[in-house]
Amino acid sequence: MPQMSPMSWTILFIMFTLIFLFFNILNYFNFIPSFKPSTEDKTTSSYSNPTLTWKW
Repeated sequence: MPQMSPMSWTILFIMFTLIFLFFNILNYFNFIPSFKPSTEDKTTSSYSNPTLTWKW
């Protein structure tokens, strides 16, 4: 396609950019988060901070 004019390349780039943005915007707003009801209080969570032991 070397015979394409620079204006055609610009239009092609703009078209693909708009399609890419449109696709990402649709995916962003189409995402449905799954909320799990938490019966446990945040301060009494059972999260433990693991200690890292390096074995070289």
